[in-house]
Amino acid sequence: MLQIAPSILAADFANLQRDVESAEQAGADLLHVDVMDGVFVPNISFGIPVVQALRRVTRLPLDVHLMIDRPGRYVTEFAKAGADLITVHLEADQPQNILAALGEIKALGKQAGVALKPKTPATAILPYLSNLDLALVMMVEPGFGGQAFMTDQLEKLETVRAMLDQDVPECMLEVDGGIDPATAKQCAAAGATVLVAGSSLFGAENRGLRIRQLRGFV
Repeated sequence: MLQIAPSILAADFANLQRDVESAEQAGADLLHVDVMDGVFVPNISFGIPVVQALRRVTRLPLDVHLMIDRPGRYVTEFAKAGADLITVHLEADQPQNILAALGEIKALGKQAGVALKPKTPATAILPYLSNLDLALVMMVEPGFGGQAFMTDQLEKLETVRAMLDQDVPECMLEVDGGIDPATAKQCAAAGATVLVAGSSLFGAENRGLRIRQLRGFV
């Protein structure tokens, strides 16, 4: 079954605990936390204190997506803050430093992931496959929520799925950006196993229904 990871970037920050609890009650599997530094992406979101606060109010695994420059500097602190899965962008540092960051995440007992921006080819993931619990294919340019889904990324998604199936079939394949009931079907058909949904989910009147729609049950 598809896993659904609500992105708190689209939540009401004046009522963050309420929205997180609502997503949990609606049947979410993970909670997606987009950390942006204003350097790697042209936006600033939140950091370690928010992860610590989330850990206190939810039992959902925290899927922390580091859209930050040289992420290896911070993986230990995010792990200590309560992240269960930490994803770094392979474009954010030199390959040897990304490999070191993934190794550190695993050594800390957490799940490790890499993310690919839309212009990054699928083959860029090859050196990291044996270190991965999750691969994230961005369906929009990272940095801002509410962007339009890029259909040209579906072919890359299929290619990444084939790579994972060959070498690490247990690895999760996550998609992020522009996910709604219609695009969710396309991503699932291309091999995605985890869907990140922000405004589509938190903007829905009935979040339980929206999660069922995203899974293709309705």
